Amino acid sequence: MSRKIIIDTDPGIDDAMLILATLHSPEFKVLGLTTVFGNAQVEDCALNGLRLVELEGNGHIPVTKGCGKGLIIPTEEVGTHVHGLDGMGNTNQPLPKNKIDPRHAAQFIIDTVLANPGEVTLVPVGPLTNIALSLHLEPKIISLVKEVVLMGGSAYAPGNISPVAEANIAHDPHAAALVYGAGWKVTMLGLDVTTKVAMTTDYLERIYQHNTPATRLLQQILPCYQGFHDLFYGMNGTIHTHDPSCLAYLLDPDLYTTQSLPMFVETNGRCAGQTIPDPKQQWGRLAEVNVCLEVNSQGVLDLLFDRLTRS
Repeated sequence: MSRKIIIDTDPGIDDAMLILATLHSPEFKVLGLTTVFGNAQVEDCALNGLRLVELEGNGHIPVTKGCGKGLIIPTEEVGTHVHGLDGMGNTNQPLPKNKIDPRHAAQFIIDTVLANPGEVTLVPVGPLTNIALSLHLEPKIISLVKEVVLMGGSAYAPGNISPVAEANIAHDPHAAALVYGAGWKVTMLGLDVTTKVAMTTDYLERIYQHNTPATRLLQQILPCYQGFHDLFYGMNGTIHTHDPSCLAYLLDPDLYTTQSLPMFVETNGRCAGQTIPDPKQQWGRLAEVNVCLEVNSQGVLDLLFDRLTRS
């Protein structure tokens, strides 16, 4: 039986890679995409969600629009300098044919979890605002969600949006604090592992050679993402593997070495968004998070190559 998941996403170029690879994975039943601000404005992210499910005949999957700003901290900027003004590398993709589900993303999450108790895994790969709002509106879902597997944060690696913070968490640290501390099972794929998995230009070219709708879209949108990595990291066309890492973990958790760690999320000041492990519990009792710390990078790359190139 396929595992039921909701992908909470801000597409986003690496989000697109995750979504397309997941739709090629029969192990999962994608119950919906819930979209949030982050890599672009939420309106653009929602349209991109529709484009991605329609690309290869999955237009039956509902796409909802959620929060356009953080719970408390005003959103100063979104990630358009990384993903393009449209979130798709400034490629101006055609408008989708379908309409966005009228429900707010948080309500969709609540409705879907209540209808499938104990069966739904939440896969957030953007700011955690929709997830936090859903558990605030209906705390009952905390005990009914199977697991939360998220891309965000960093236990020991440097940040990417600041010296100490990862972007998804920094965009809404108050939401992240609620989600991490809710008492449900949370697995964190953060910069400790996602920056260790590098997709080189040769790797990407081999993907493009398969010439499917998915690989053709990736070939269009990835140059913008590569350009940011070149400018910020000097990576010469290579990119980090952030959001798709969640799929790799869900398919084969043995690719990762994990540790259960009490985790504090800083919500204020210049270090807002920093995720700080407290293994000796010097700050008292904090909710524990299953943190990915090491990764079989070649195994992840092989797995993602297989899923991205399926037709």
